[in-house]
Amino acid sequence: QVQLVESGGGLVQPGGSLRLSCTTSRSTLDNYAIGWFRQFANERREAVGCIIRRDDSTIYAESVEGRFTISRDKDKNTVYLQMTNLKPEDTATYHCATDGDNCSGGRYDYWGQGTQVIVQS
Repeated sequence: QVQLVESGGGLVQPGGSLRLSCTTSRSTLDNYAIGWFRQFANERREAVGCIIRRDDSTIYAESVEGRFTISRDKDKNTVYLQMTNLKPEDTATYHCATDGDNCSGGRYDYWGQGTQVIVQS
């Protein structure tokens, strides 16, 4: 089974920073790219970014590029989403997911349960 567990969400003021974690297994990181997504209160889902399988290359949505950074620590079986200069419109539930298409179009077969981020004063 493939399992992904997000953590690190919480309440943060505008302009602040937060780091989310997506913890899984070493085999999952070896076999899949990992994508980050967010689901807003209106239930719309937006792709945030993706980190390439067995590679540190990343891609980002226009809405977060320059503010968010995806990285991977293979020793900890964890992919991180470092978020800076947070804005109220970043408020959402953030999910990580496996990408069998290696960030090339999306085959997201496995998802974590999500962690909530609230940005407000």
